[in-house]
Formats: sequence, structure tokens, C-alpha cells
Amino acid sequence: MATIYDIAEKLGISPSTVSRALSGRGYCKEETRKRVMQAAEEMDYAPDQSAKMLKTRVSNKVLFTVPDMCNPFYFDMIQGINDVLDPYGYLLILMDTKNRLDEEKRAIQLLREKYADGMIMVSFHFCEENIDLLNRLQAPVVLTNKYISPVGKDHFHYVWVDTQEGIKEVVRHFASQGIRRIGYVGGRLQEQTGRERYEGYRDGLQEAKLSLRAEWIRESDYTEQGGYLAGLSLFDGSHLLPEAIICANDLMAYGFLRACEEKQIRVPEDLLLAGMDNLSLSSRTYPKLTSVSLQAEEIGRTAAEMLVRRMNGYNQPIENVKLLPELVVRDSSVSHRLTP
Repeated sequence: MATIYDIAEKLGISPSTVSRALSGRGYCKEETRKRVMQAAEEMDYAPDQSAKMLKTRVSNKVLFTVPDMCNPFYFDMIQGINDVLDPYGYLLILMDTKNRLDEEKRAIQLLREKYADGMIMVSFHFCEENIDLLNRLQAPVVLTNKYISPVGKDHFHYVWVDTQEGIKEVVRHFASQGIRRIGYVGGRLQEQTGRERYEGYRDGLQEAKLSLRAEWIRESDYTEQGGYLAGLSLFDGSHLLPEAIICANDLMAYGFLRACEEKQIRVPEDLLLAGMDNLSLSSRTYPKLTSVSLQAEEIGRTAAEMLVRRMNGYNQPIENVKLLPELVVRDSSVSHRLTP
């Protein structure tokens, strides 16, 4: 592949003249610029991005970390992020951290090493360890969950959806139909996301004056297989079944539906079901799945707007944006008791 030195030798001009012609910066005669551009095309010239980055300290890359690359929820986030980044010429780099702290720390180190100009970070568990590393960075970071360090003085922005309120809204939806026995399939309670969504379930039951029973609760991993296994565990015949189940995301709800089919439990005739995320597939399952919309595309768009402002030198105070969830009611959660 040709370099600016090869072009300069071919045309009999200085490398600095070639550089000015290619970059459009500095004085260069129009005739010379045209000769340089034609030679660059003929010689298959491509700029050395690593050299450019060493000189400018700008990579034009944004790192986007997710805990599960296979979850379609993040596809909509990517759309929202790219809608903002594309006009600025930023390249989005996707990294799957596999919901592992060591991988999250590796992503933070990549940003420290200037692999990217900024980062949008999704994690099921923001904790003292990864937050401390983030606060030591000089690079811009936006989180997609709420986190406030006990001592304050955080250096990152965040955009978040009130998932606790979303789960509570599902409990209200079930309770309004006279449902009294409501179960829950969620993430690990040791993790931030799992704990927050469980608290929404717990508080929703308290608000509706309904009982919280451990035998109706299962911890899982936000995957379809995890939801399936949670369903089989719940249907082991050792206790009275709930009348309704809330799954903390749609993938687990799909797996739970598969367990219901296997155990010949009809949804919604025998058991009501709702998820969270409102993935596009939820309107095409049978029955169609009630779900809480978390505005994934808007999360991505808002996070990217925050990040671009920081990367372009706008040193505004630390921001956070709260988005509201929306319950989308479909067939899976509507009791036939209310049907004439």
C-alpha cells in the first residue's frame, strides 16, 4: 500500500505538500492537489490511522460495552447510538463483556489506553470496583444505569430507565384484574440490575397488599434458557402455582413460555405472563407477550448525545437523564375472567 512518501517521489514534490493536499489543511495549489488526489487513487493510497492517532490523540472511535451480545435489546440501542455518531464520523466498536467484571475492567483499560475517544457502558452490576476505575479515567463515559457513589464527585454521565416503576406497573396491571398470587423470575439479587427489578416487584406487592412468597420467585440470568429452566423449577409440583408471573426481561419470558408449553400450562388461560424490554418479537409470540418498554433506542440516542458533547469539549456539569417505562399490554397478561 502506498504512502505519502511514495506519492511525493512519483510526483517530484515534498511529502509535506502531499500531506497538505490530502488533508485539505494548509496552502496547496489546486493543480497540485488534483495531481496528488489522482496519484493517491492510482496507487491505492490509504491514510495511516495509527500514525494520525499518535499525532492528534483522537481515534474517532466510541466503545460500546454490553453484558450479552446475543440480547436483541442492544440492537435498538445501537441504532440510536449510530443515529447520533454517524454525522460526526465516529466508528462504534461493540464489546461483549459477558457480564464479567474482568471483561468490564478490560474495556475500561482499553479506554485508558486511548483505544477509543469515549465509552457507553451497559452493565448488570455497577459496583465500587468498576465505578472506581471509571472515575479515575480522563476520557468521557456515559452509563446506561443510575449510579451515585457514596462520596459523590462522579465523573461520568448516565441515562437510565426507572425499571422498578416498570415492574410495579406490571403488578398493578395484574392486581387490577383480581390476581392475588403473583410470582417473579429475575436476575441475580447480588447484582444491581437484578436487585433493582426485584425491589420493584416487592414494592409493587406491598402497594397492592399482596403476599410475597419465596416459592414463587426464581433467580435467573436474563437468557431464554434461563427463563425456561426457571419455569421448569416453578412447575415442579411442590407448591401451589401463582396465577401470574413477571419476568424481568423478554428473553426469560420466551423461555418461560416454552416451559409452559412443555408442562401443558396455557397462557393466559391458566397463567398470566409479562416481560420487560418490549422486544419486537414480543408482538409475534403466541400468545403475544405483554412487556414493559424501556425505550432502548432512546437510551442509545440520549447516551450518544451526552458523549458527543463531552468528546467535543463541552465540559458541562455531570448530567443524568431519567426515561420513563411504558407498559404495553398484549394477550399474555389479560385474564379470561374478565372476558364476557
